[in-house]
Amino acid sequence: MPTVNVDCETLYHQMGKTFTDQQFEDLCFDFGIELEEVTFDEVIKTKKIYKIDIPANRYDMLCVEGISRALKTYLELGQPPIYKTTLPVLEMIVEPETSLVRPFVVCAVLRNVQFNEQNYNSFIDLQEKLHNNLCRKRTLVAIGTHDLDTLKPPFRYRALEPKSIQFVPLNQTKSMNAEELMTFYESDRKLSKFLDIIRSKPVYPVIYDSNQNVLSLPPIINSDHSKIKLTTKNVFIECTATDKHKAQTVLQTMVTMFSQYCKEQFTVEQVKITYPDSQTVTPTLEDRQMNARTEYINTAVGIQETPESLVRLLQKMSLKASLTPEKDLLVKIPPTRSDILHECDIMEDCAIAYNFNKIIETVPKAYTIAVPLPINKLGDSMRKEIALAGYTEVLAFTLCSKDENFAFLNKKDNKEAVVLANPKTIEYQVVRTSLMPGILKTVSSNKAMPLPLKVFEVSDIVLRDESLERRARNQRNVCCLYSNKTAGFEHIHGLVDRLMMMLSVPRGENGYVIKPSEDDLFFPGRRADLIYKGNKVGHFGIVHPLVLEKFDISVPCSALEFNLEPFL
Repeated sequence: MPTVNVDCETLYHQMGKTFTDQQFEDLCFDFGIELEEVTFDEVIKTKKIYKIDIPANRYDMLCVEGISRALKTYLELGQPPIYKTTLPVLEMIVEPETSLVRPFVVCAVLRNVQFNEQNYNSFIDLQEKLHNNLCRKRTLVAIGTHDLDTLKPPFRYRALEPKSIQFVPLNQTKSMNAEELMTFYESDRKLSKFLDIIRSKPVYPVIYDSNQNVLSLPPIINSDHSKIKLTTKNVFIECTATDKHKAQTVLQTMVTMFSQYCKEQFTVEQVKITYPDSQTVTPTLEDRQMNARTEYINTAVGIQETPESLVRLLQKMSLKASLTPEKDLLVKIPPTRSDILHECDIMEDCAIAYNFNKIIETVPKAYTIAVPLPINKLGDSMRKEIALAGYTEVLAFTLCSKDENFAFLNKKDNKEAVVLANPKTIEYQVVRTSLMPGILKTVSSNKAMPLPLKVFEVSDIVLRDESLERRARNQRNVCCLYSNKTAGFEHIHGLVDRLMMMLSVPRGENGYVIKPSEDDLFFPGRRADLIYKGNKVGHFGIVHPLVLEKFDISVPCSALEFNLEPFL
């Protein structure tokens, strides 16, 4: 949950009411947010600061303006604002090459803004909160804010080679090209983590005005030329993105929160966006409509409110509602409430406005007895039996590198693994298709432990399956490994027989059979396939020395792995 630092005097002033710390804490609890800490400013020791935890999907409450507006409406101290737009005067022209990097851009203008130190800091802080939250650290959306009076429209959104982009970055004095800029900010603690977003691209996104002044190099940094200052009156906001919907949500959040400081409050000037094949204007700031059933809300919350009462409850949550002829709710959702996606979200807001503490506890009408899933119950039985045989359970990572999953096990990549599209490190590239890599890495990391080392894991692997809607399926596997100065094949073979006995599987064609294997994971002549009712369900043997070498294991090992699901 994001934490927002709020000056309590500013908050009380905007709400039009004061509270004691305990009263405000209770109010936050009722509303579904949390007052985490009451502290004081480091410079002005008498300035009280509230640290408030905000739900991750309430982007409209990531600043004092949004928090005060929401709580004021909740307490029925005022009505939520009505947002208006004026026709576009400015134009942003998008060139086709931007599709190679960040294909979307949305823009808006706030006219005649009155900045002071407090709301200026809140303006900057909201951008940072959105960048870290909804924008996914600028990978999906990057926000640029500019002093419009220093620029000459129309604006042009381009994608150029790094060496051809030349400007003075924000708060710098030296002009540099984009390639030099990347090197310059490598040591910057704040900006260095964003460089890799576009560094490998053949072209970089950049926004120019008509005088060829650079506004920004998204998602890295703005130009110093158009820097926002306390004296800025007209603010131009641009959001470049790889996700158009999230860009629109970010822009709406920015302008709805800070249009209250415009001379004409809550009024936003639109901007015309011209793509190579289409035109649009942003932002729209239109209310969305959604239907909600009165019976569903009452039943889900556990209350018996009239439709008229539910309308009033929703108004406390900044949602305008009216009744349909069927006495259900027609809800108008303002542009600030992007978190409302489904009828259940409206139901939740009704519950918050009603107050959870006032909901009467009732005994459920239906009684059920919980039981574990059959595969979980069988897995627990296997864990107990293997542990009684002297083995220690481990729990390895579900993700591993491609080499660990295939090449290190002497296996070919048969495209059965689910591959991560954008892995953070080389260690987490695929979802494991075998428990063996995790077991072997565990042994490799515990060389100091006394021998013999006996470990096991009962867990899921994931295999691609194009026949399913999700195109993948989980499979519960059992994996055991015995490591000592001698390979101990007889220990693993004995464990196989013991587990089959525990599963009440007889030896023979109607039960399990052990046949010679050709699996390169194991040493030739010391490997076997486990066959159950004519189908191969697993294998075991002495692990091949080349496999042990790749996992940096110097002692012999014998291992067993099989699919548990056929034994249900």
